[in-house]
Amino acid sequence: MPAPPIKFRLVSIAWCVLVPLGVLAAYLGLGLAVVSVVGEPVLGTAVLGGMVALLVGAARLFRPRWFANAPTIRPMSGTPRFTRTVLGCLALAFFAGQSLALWLYALAGSAGFDESTRARTDAGPVLALLLALVAAPVAEEMLFRGLLYPLLRRRVGIIAAVLVTAAGFSLLHANVVQFAATLPLAVLLALVYERTGVLWPCVLLHLAFNLAAVLVPAQLLGALANPVSALLMTAAFLGCALAVYRMAAPAPGPAQDDRDGDGGDCRESEPQAA
Repeated sequence: MPAPPIKFRLVSIAWCVLVPLGVLAAYLGLGLAVVSVVGEPVLGTAVLGGMVALLVGAARLFRPRWFANAPTIRPMSGTPRFTRTVLGCLALAFFAGQSLALWLYALAGSAGFDESTRARTDAGPVLALLLALVAAPVAEEMLFRGLLYPLLRRRVGIIAAVLVTAAGFSLLHANVVQFAATLPLAVLLALVYERTGVLWPCVLLHLAFNLAAVLVPAQLLGALANPVSALLMTAAFLGCALAVYRMAAPAPGPAQDDRDGDGGDCRESEPQAA
């Protein structure tokens, strides 16, 4: 006899709290240990990224049922349109995040962001680029879209899983500036994983986002540091993200269960490719 819906909701809420806390606590604990051994924060973070990629990659390879989740692979006929929409949404995610982050920084500053910038500068350009363009895209996609998102989707719907994963991803950056800058990206990447069920598109989009942060002139971004630009860019991004969501969400049908709403229980599904 099925449990009452209220029990499903309570279990889903607990799942959305405890699973992200467990994943982030394990990541941060391992990170503190690695940095204490390496002795340099940026190099230590890069080493941590490699370890996370290996651990999560091995788990996805040898224990695929742990990550059996709801993403439904759509027909290839819709791929070109989806790709164009995602690329446009990536550009909006970048400018929306940068505009909001720069406005907040101009408004109140951020000691955490300043410290992060100093650490990357002290590490040198080669190590900073290695972290931004290799270690971070691979490790963070493995951790958040490869591990946390599938675990959340075992119990909750797309919207809840996207929002919780995005919040955890942005909070990991540990300051308000980078939280604002990365939140739109995190929403987009979760939707891309929902549609594709694989990680490599998320890694490439993440890399492109970080590369844009390195190459786009500071003068251009500085012109966006105001509330009007931040609100307009954010509104445009949300509209585009809604279009991506409609392409990513499984089509309604008898096989779909309560996961395709805002929450609910999860039934066992076939494992997706890593």
